[in-house]
Amino acid sequence: MATQAVPAEFEPFDDRTPIYQQIADRIRHAVLVGDLPEGAQVMSTTQYATTHRINPATAAKAMSTLVDDGLLHKRRGLGMFVSEGARELLRQQRRATFWEDTFGPAIAEARALGITTDQLIEHLKEQP
Repeated sequence: MATQAVPAEFEPFDDRTPIYQQIADRIRHAVLVGDLPEGAQVMSTTQYATTHRINPATAAKAMSTLVDDGLLHKRRGLGMFVSEGARELLRQQRRATFWEDTFGPAIAEARALGITTDQLIEHLKEQP
């Protein structure tokens, strides 16, 4: 019997990063990949606290961070929702650091392994 993947939202937290940051990062990722579209309601801080058995203040700090970043907004009496333009904002932020943080080290490793620029380009073209 195949096991089903656990949604990132429900994976256990690690000990390397503060939990509020991990929650915020999971929500950012869900927005970026479209799992949480603009206008979608986000799980409440109480739901996060209950689901993950964490202090509600921890969940609230994650939400507050995302509100401060312009990715979520509050609707009085209704909860938290993904802001219009949140996905594009995240894309712009991630694109700004992609070349240096992700692609740069990959190119350096490829050069160390003797992979040529033409081989890199060919490999990229083969990717779906």
